[in-house]
Amino acid sequence: MYFRLFDCWRMSAALLVMTYHYLFWAPVGGVEAADFMRRLLPLLDMFFMISGFVITERYATRIASPGDFARFLRRRVARLYPLHFVTTMFFAAVAVFAWAIGAHHYPYAEELAALPYHLAAIHALGVTNTLNLNYVTWSVSAEFFSYAMFPLIVITLRARGMMGLALLILAYLVGLEIASAADVFPSGHWTNADTLGAYRAFADFMIGGLIAQIVYRRLVDIRSHGPGLCLLGLAVVAMLLQAPWFVPFALIALSLTATALAETARPESTAALHPLMRVTSASFGVYIWHPIMEFLFFTVLWSRYLVHVDGVNFYVFALLPMLSTIAVAMLSQRFVEPGLGRLIKGRGERSKAVSPAGASA
Repeated sequence: MYFRLFDCWRMSAALLVMTYHYLFWAPVGGVEAADFMRRLLPLLDMFFMISGFVITERYATRIASPGDFARFLRRRVARLYPLHFVTTMFFAAVAVFAWAIGAHHYPYAEELAALPYHLAAIHALGVTNTLNLNYVTWSVSAEFFSYAMFPLIVITLRARGMMGLALLILAYLVGLEIASAADVFPSGHWTNADTLGAYRAFADFMIGGLIAQIVYRRLVDIRSHGPGLCLLGLAVVAMLLQAPWFVPFALIALSLTATALAETARPESTAALHPLMRVTSASFGVYIWHPIMEFLFFTVLWSRYLVHVDGVNFYVFALLPMLSTIAVAMLSQRFVEPGLGRLIKGRGERSKAVSPAGASA
């Protein structure tokens, strides 16, 4: 099943992340605005919860052997890795160019040193202390870690059921809290982790898996989208008020549960959103492409040529990279990612249209 509201939420979160990063280039007040937007950081965890929900809903009953798991992994790598590779090589080329021209202000040594970790997609496992090179793709590395750990969810559900998975999540969260208290995470707390973001993401991923089971069993019969939207609104308010991490996390999880229950009960209820899906399904691309647009439009064009030009309003100018990012993401989804994905899947895999990562499989 295709969850249209989840697609819309993912796109909204991707646009907010893009706006957050672009605001650092704004004139006076931009950094303060970006710092305020950072309060919405748990929306990144919503990405991983949705991913865990959809993957569990789609694959939990279809993986019964190592061969099944290998095919699952190949399909997921084929979905995410092409865009990760293309954008990573762009930043690697920038670093090589900076080295060639002797641009000592550019950290090309650190960037190129991180390249092997990025190509292996292990840069969210703690192999570096800071984000380098293609910084946003720590989330891709984190996704791959969650996929690698997915059999743990499948085995737990088959052996101990939904309650067993709930207890596993509780134990895992306790472990993350202990690690945070021991200063294991460079960011301070696991909910802010990026260089160690894989372990944060897997917590969210398991929560999404638990939500999938609740929805499958229909433990609560919700048919209206009102509860889900209200809970999401409360989650955003909790983030802005800087409530303890477990408050917005719980509200996000409840919101996803209520929304999925409503959409599975009445799939036609979101039919009006169908025309938007061509755009919203490119949310992964918007998230991954926007640093390249940031480099081209802000690092190069804005900071070198336009920042001191009278009459050029930053916020009007910022619409150009934003719209360009969406356009490039849509074109990439249609013309770039499918072909590269087929190379990874191989001839034995039946070709499928690219779907938004984590929103449909």
